[in-house]
Amino acid sequence: MTGGVVLMSDPRVAAIPVQDCGENLVDVRTHGLKVDDRKCDEAGAWSHIRQGVLTRLLHAQSLLPTGVLLLFVEGFRPPALQQRYFEEYANELARAHPDWPPAELRDAASRFVSPPEIAPHSAGAAVDVTLIDYQGRELDMGTRVNASPEESKGACYTHAPGLSSRASTNRATLGRALSTAGLINYGTEWWHWSYGDRYWALQTRQPAALYGPAELP
Repeated sequence: MTGGVVLMSDPRVAAIPVQDCGENLVDVRTHGLKVDDRKCDEAGAWSHIRQGVLTRLLHAQSLLPTGVLLLFVEGFRPPALQQRYFEEYANELARAHPDWPPAELRDAASRFVSPPEIAPHSAGAAVDVTLIDYQGRELDMGTRVNASPEESKGACYTHAPGLSSRASTNRATLGRALSTAGLINYGTEWWHWSYGDRYWALQTRQPAALYGPAELP
């Protein structure tokens, strides 16, 4: 089930050229966003994104209702870490579905983890975010951040049916702010938003991506 979502493994995504604009990765911890440490790594990669993405996140923050804040969960993911995540999830699916051919496994894995060669996180272009209240409590979004399609029975899809009215409202609030600020969502993961990567370029009909694979400063 993909619910009509264009997957990261779609050849049209990989076909988008990259014309990297050269923006640096910046640490969001010094720019006024609430940052969660569940994905904290020794090098501090998780808290970095491209400047253009940060600018749009701050704009999105300003559009949220009073008392509601963005919670930044993860940004930049070094290519080696992305490769590991993809392989681990693909292997998990292969064990559960030994009859699936490699192409089907790749497509299924890309619902939850982007193929490393086109991953928005490894370009510093993607963020995983949720909403919190003024006391720092996460709002009900229907699933936890990073819930897989298997774990959540598909409720991780942004427009999954059967959500509570509260979860639906909170997802809509998050989506309005981020899309108005210029980010696009990956429809299999309500928490994943990006700007400037190949997937963004395909969805917004841009001729090229602004950001390619990045490195920490």
